[in-house]
Amino acid sequence: MTIDDPVTFAVENGIGTLTLASSATRNGISPAIARSLREKASLCAASDEVRCVVLTGSGPFFSVGGDIALFASVGTDAQAQVLQLASVFHEAVHKLATMPKPLVTAINGPAAGAGFSLAILGDITIAAVSAHFTAAYSAVGLTPDGGMSWTLPRLIGLRRAQDLILTNRRVTAQEAVEIGLVTQVVPDGDLAAAAIRYAERLAAGPTGALAQCRALLFAGHNATLAEQLDAEAKSIADACAGPEGREGVAAFIEKRAADFTGQRAAAGATINNHTG
Repeated sequence: MTIDDPVTFAVENGIGTLTLASSATRNGISPAIARSLREKASLCAASDEVRCVVLTGSGPFFSVGGDIALFASVGTDAQAQVLQLASVFHEAVHKLATMPKPLVTAINGPAAGAGFSLAILGDITIAAVSAHFTAAYSAVGLTPDGGMSWTLPRLIGLRRAQDLILTNRRVTAQEAVEIGLVTQVVPDGDLAAAAIRYAERLAAGPTGALAQCRALLFAGHNATLAEQLDAEAKSIADACAGPEGREGVAAFIEKRAADFTGQRAAAGATINNHTG
């Protein structure tokens, strides 16, 4: 990471924090941010040290979305340039959505366009009371990216998604929590601490099981009931046979707190010879 890196990355106590760090441009999704976010998302996904990821923004904005000035400057090459930017950004989005560890998004200010898409990507989304959300695309003659057309209707329903995407109306943090767009709204000064509390809880949990929960939820939108039941059956059987499942069940029977971050399960925690 360099001092000018547009997305910073730090790891502490199992939590990898990604910060959109181009506050001078209101964290607009430029090619540099898209590339850096893709790189850092891949690092988070691959690192055994990272058990949970927090994504937030610097300054008073989370992200104002795509770099409209860039769109205006590329002239006749606009189609190729925007396709390249969207492709890199989408690789980052997909990595964050499918990595085998949970994602907490901490929305420190306005989120628009692609910034809105990033904001709602979290398994847990915490918004500062000053945050607000705007689709923004059609206001400048564009269409959604960053997965908004996939994620938004799954969070709040098709009818509300149509309203937000087609009219570009602003959604306050309070409305966002009421309609299920975000998990929790907190005072601006409490945002970082609230996000870390969630992340610490997730990082202390069974990250392998949480990864499978993410995968089941992700796949369930496109599966039949029979397919999802089969996937759940295989997943719970695999989890039960694995070290996290053995440790969790042993801890339950022994009436103690499970230790998913230590080596108890790997060292052979067992439920043999225990009774309820």
